Amino acid sequence: MRFLLDDEQREFARSLDAMLTAADTPAAARAWAAGDHAPGRALWGRLADADVFALAVPEEYEGMGLLPVDMVVAFVELGRHAVPGPVVETVAAGALLSRLAELGEAAPAKRLLTALASGEAITTLGLPEGGPFALDADAAALRLTVTGGELRLASGHARVERSLDPVRRLARLRPGELLASGAPVAAASRYAADWASLATAAQALGVGLALLDRTVAYVKQRTQFGTPIGGFQAVKHRLADVLIGLEFARPLLFGAALTLDTADVAAAKAATGEAAYGAARAALQLHGAIGYTAEYDLSLWLTKARALRGAWRGPGECRRLVLSGDREAD
Repeated sequence: MRFLLDDEQREFARSLDAMLTAADTPAAARAWAAGDHAPGRALWGRLADADVFALAVPEEYEGMGLLPVDMVVAFVELGRHAVPGPVVETVAAGALLSRLAELGEAAPAKRLLTALASGEAITTLGLPEGGPFALDADAAALRLTVTGGELRLASGHARVERSLDPVRRLARLRPGELLASGAPVAAASRYAADWASLATAAQALGVGLALLDRTVAYVKQRTQFGTPIGGFQAVKHRLADVLIGLEFARPLLFGAALTLDTADVAAAKAATGEAAYGAARAALQLHGAIGYTAEYDLSLWLTKARALRGAWRGPGECRRLVLSGDREAD
């Protein structure tokens, strides 16, 4: 099993990093949390130009093909830069419609996938495996929901609820037009949930890496007793534990992208979620009181680490799937 990225994938990551660095994503995230979607939509257009949303769409629908490893590469960068919006849900919706077409229900894919892959339609998705709420339904042009074995276009959404992460705006979808039903929908829903869990795991790894980078930079600057606190053994050991957790999670993540087995994805989700949460706890402690300040950009990653840990299968559900050896995606 090969875990090293090729030159093209590494260049893809570098180009996304450069683009997102220049885009001032913290400002876009803060605006998104306040209900101003304009900066986030501009960012969405740049991600679409980089083919991020085409990575779970077959070429016959103007996608790049089903490329889970490349998707993971992209979502690690999206997590590192705290990109707002239903990016996970849009990619998972692409996987849902693609698998549905493979199972003989091609009409929804023919109707919707091209706009989704091009980034023209910001999409959110509600699945039984994802909990009762959909992300950013107020910003999405396309809202898909699966309930009772039926795939429907939502007719609207209920009131937006407050979330632990202010950037993640949650709402219940109202079922509308029926698109497909039956066993193919149930199978495609489980497959899409695996893609959503994998993308969320990749985002969590990126969030953890961003927290570690920012904390290392901070402890080099903050002094106590006339010396940077990063020189103290206790601080070094705390950050080393964070690094080890993130680096142990990384091969699980890319291994899951190669197999797309439900149990492998769950293991990766559990590992990256815990590693990112550990990075958040260390960052909060080592930044001292400033770590609690909402106006400080660190808070964007602190709240996201905890939210992603529970999104698209929490730690308990992931451990259950690992122990059961679930291979439903096969």
